[in-house]
Amino acid sequence: MNQKFDIEVYSDGAIIEDMREDAKKDYVTGFTTNPSLMKKAGITNYMEFAKQVISEFPDYSISFEVFGSDHETMKKEAQTISALGDHVFVKIPIILADGTSNGPLIKALSDAGIKVNVTAIATVDQVEDALANVNDDVPSLISIFAGRVADTGQDPTDFVKQSVTLTKKHPSAKLLWAATREVINVYQAQAMGVDVITVPPTILAKLNKVGKSSLQVSIDTVKGFDKDISSLGFSILD
Repeated sequence: MNQKFDIEVYSDGAIIEDMREDAKKDYVTGFTTNPSLMKKAGITNYMEFAKQVISEFPDYSISFEVFGSDHETMKKEAQTISALGDHVFVKIPIILADGTSNGPLIKALSDAGIKVNVTAIATVDQVEDALANVNDDVPSLISIFAGRVADTGQDPTDFVKQSVTLTKKHPSAKLLWAATREVINVYQAQAMGVDVITVPPTILAKLNKVGKSSLQVSIDTVKGFDKDISSLGFSILD
């Protein structure tokens, strides 16, 4: 099924086979990854992986994250990653693990013309911090982790709406909904005016169910039960 969205859709992962499959979807226009996804995918050589991805997907926005935990190291890593291609964004967490703002580093990189993807944002104050430090003449992504906020039992709606309003004041910045948990998140993000949403391949695969009736969902569920029951090879009454 062909999908059309008013929001940019990126695939979020680090398995090259999944990336190739998602690139076949005409609505996917970018890729994002992070250290946790790379660990899960079994990546053993960061730069080798990055160069392969950039080579295979030269027309897609691609975000790679720094590994360092101090500003000097992160700056050097960001320069190395950015040099890989004009379509590359460098992911910089909004804070260090001790809560220290990475605002000064973000400003230095953005002012130097490096496209930053400010990541791990979970509060409106952090959105404001990120936007205060990106250069309005340089493209940037402001990644809010709406899904992770929702995981705590909080409704992220107001957080997202405020983030949209703030980001629209900066013409070169795009707001990105990260930590997508369900297909409905794509439509929620789109309705709230978010610019980009990054979606795991497992959820992208579910988009072929869009438009299916609730009754058909029920029928397909029971068919699945029946198939699994048949494969079990035993019964309750025997």
